[in-house]
Amino acid sequence: MLDRVILAPYYLTLKLRHILFDHGIRKVSTSSVPTICVGNITAGGTGKTPHTEMILRTLLKSDDWAYEDIAVLSRGHRRASGGFQIVTRDGSVKEYGDEPLQIKKKFPGVTVAVDRHRVKGCDILCNPEKLKTEKRARKCADAELAPADLIVLDDAFQYRSLRAFYNIVLVDFNRPLSKDMLLPFGRLRDLPERLSAADVIIVSKCPAYLDDEKKALWAQDLGLKEYDPLTCRCKDKKGRDKLLLFTTIWYSSLQPIFEEADPRYAYSQKLILFSGIAKDTPLRMYLSDEHKIVKRFCFEDHHTYTKMDIRKIMRAIREHPTAVVATTEKDCQRILDFKGIPQDLKVRLFQVPIEVGFLSEREKEVFEDSLMTALRNFRKDY
Repeated sequence: MLDRVILAPYYLTLKLRHILFDHGIRKVSTSSVPTICVGNITAGGTGKTPHTEMILRTLLKSDDWAYEDIAVLSRGHRRASGGFQIVTRDGSVKEYGDEPLQIKKKFPGVTVAVDRHRVKGCDILCNPEKLKTEKRARKCADAELAPADLIVLDDAFQYRSLRAFYNIVLVDFNRPLSKDMLLPFGRLRDLPERLSAADVIIVSKCPAYLDDEKKALWAQDLGLKEYDPLTCRCKDKKGRDKLLLFTTIWYSSLQPIFEEADPRYAYSQKLILFSGIAKDTPLRMYLSDEHKIVKRFCFEDHHTYTKMDIRKIMRAIREHPTAVVATTEKDCQRILDFKGIPQDLKVRLFQVPIEVGFLSEREKEVFEDSLMTALRNFRKDY
């Protein structure tokens, strides 16, 4: 009861904010090209970046979008730079943030940009000539940047000033919304009722198999009804169609981070794990199948590594000299920014690549068909 009283001001503030946007009292803009938003209503941990990468793969393999100019726009969490920036593969986490840099390295042919002001960021991506008047982006003003034909918005669901054309909202399987609370007592940063604005709801980080009965229970828990396992469709409280899909995490074998890495360490039975992500449980479970985790370091999400952190890891290496050291793809970007990584760490430091996939081929087909149909309709209307 006390927690509800304490959270009441936060709840009312969020409620009022959405009312102002929903009724046009606060301005809402749209982009001149289709925008796909990948977001959530919780504070991290749902897998937005891997899902963004999955969407890019879907677009790049399609006949409609493989040869178009696709862009990704992110806020660039915890970056030191300001304003609009074009992400380059040889840039740093300090400049762009870890996730945008990770995406750019995986998809060099895709334009990746960061700007906390998403409306302005989309405008520049659609009209690159405006870079020349963007004060904080002078260093990339001369870059060859084609106007974007489509923009994927990484983590912009709470950015109400920009209405995305297609909204994908992620929910963590291990943290149902009905059992969560608003910050700081829980992980919710927005109201669960905001799911009504989603075109697609994806329950992420699921086990590899869920039967239709459990999927229907999930639909019920999310306030949805009439779940059809064949079409993956259901209805919200107002009778509007929603797609409800389920994805799981796929990890790949250990990959070296530095050229000096000795591949033999990847086969070590002992493993030292460190990460700066919201939750490392799925990663630990995967690594535990092949290795015994003898030491584990958990840092806050988007953690910037310090000399003290590296010293802790080095002490663990001295205690377990045959152990391999593993971290996440996201942490890999921040480690590469750190100057002075000891040679003893470089030779045994590996990352664990991650992808997401739907639980069934049917769900994959439904998602791709829905996305491509929506994009074709956009082109017809505009």
